[in-house]
Amino acid sequence: MSMLKVEIDEQEVRNLYLERIEEKLKQVDAELVFWDSAELKRRTGMSWNTILKEFFYDERFPKYKVGRDWRFPAEETKQFLLTWLKEQPRH
Repeated sequence: MSMLKVEIDEQEVRNLYLERIEEKLKQVDAELVFWDSAELKRRTGMSWNTILKEFFYDERFPKYKVGRDWRFPAEETKQFLLTWLKEQPRH
């Protein structure tokens, strides 16, 4: 009777897992042309009141009112948020 021994490189499994997650996130990002306020809150992890207070009224922040709702172009909004974040004081 022969035994089969299997060794798993946990780091390699982790790397493959993270690559798959990144691919999936890119697919989701590619699917969204614009965000609504719920998506903006989810992406930033901020409440609507915090968004209003921190950057909503910044003239560089891309936003469009469609009827009663706000829409935010996904790519432009991501770029703005990264720029805005880098401008924040580090404590």
